[in-house]
Amino acid sequence: MAVVAVVGGPGAPGATTTALALLLSWPLRPGRRVLLAECDPDGGAVLAGALEGRIEAVYGLRNLAVADRRGLLAQTMWEQLVDLSPDGAADRLLLPGLTDPAQAPGLAYTWEPLADTFHALDAHGYDVIVDLGRSGALGPGAVLARQADVVAASVRTTLRGLSAARPRLAALRDDLETSGSGADALGLLPVAEGPYPLAEAARELGVSALGLLPFAPRTARVLSDGGDTADRRFVRSELMRTVRSAADRIQEVAARRRHRLVPQPHEQSAPPQADRPQETYPRADRPQGGYPQPGPVLGPVQGRRPWAAPAPEQPYPSGFPQHIAPPAAPQPPAPAPFPPPDRQQPQTGYGEVLRAR
Repeated sequence: MAVVAVVGGPGAPGATTTALALLLSWPLRPGRRVLLAECDPDGGAVLAGALEGRIEAVYGLRNLAVADRRGLLAQTMWEQLVDLSPDGAADRLLLPGLTDPAQAPGLAYTWEPLADTFHALDAHGYDVIVDLGRSGALGPGAVLARQADVVAASVRTTLRGLSAARPRLAALRDDLETSGSGADALGLLPVAEGPYPLAEAARELGVSALGLLPFAPRTARVLSDGGDTADRRFVRSELMRTVRSAADRIQEVAARRRHRLVPQPHEQSAPPQADRPQETYPRADRPQGGYPQPGPVLGPVQGRRPWAAPAPEQPYPSGFPQHIAPPAAPQPPAPAPFPPPDRQQPQTGYGEVLRAR
């Protein structure tokens, strides 16, 4: 339904914290899931922050460049995902980011097919939140912002924060207008740290308002540095309640823009009109550049140890995306199932790694 890019700016406005809050509070209809992809060229922060180093930094975005050159981008991406759903339902997933900014040049030719892969996930019931950090929206990875349904800018409502954001958002607005889906994709999702109200900040920056997040350092620290995200006080905090409202607003904007920009079936069959400009917005059902769709998820593992093989009468664990199938042709030989480990398996929980079959 939506591909949402979250961008930041100078002064640590909290783009990654906002993106992670959106992941944990994203409203999910039955059968839908949400994925957060850390695509900040300056490096990811969730593994060492919210997950407190409990998952090895061997999974994530850095493994996709070689896979892209081999035509295995989607399958390899599926092997890098971490389950962040508190109940282990695998409906809130994380693609960890780079561990070193020096790895970013190796992804120069991967950003565009990765954007195509994100859009392809919509047909399989996934929304995607892309964390672009401070520099990802205007660098080599700008295609991720250009093809997003909504681009949410995280800034602080202080004089310093708004002054630093003005030239960056102006450049991003121009880039979206000339090379992306339109300047109306850009919206403001600031943190209310300063005295400037949301309406005034949005007007001065020339963007629409998606919501206003409260300045709550203690609650935000759970997302940036680790803590219990299942705690009732955190779930019911003002920050998470406000983020849920912002997520609803973002979904409304994304649905409205897709309905307006993506041709409907009856419109596609109509002959083109001379006075109608050609649509440049990337369609959700466009060809994926030859990159195969993600295969079915076998199950979570703790670290690198395989999960117990499912029973023959239930080929995939309950709650996992059984509806996702590999490409029709060519079909590789089916791999043998993982043998059940000898020792007792841990309970599925927050921060486990998903492995593809």
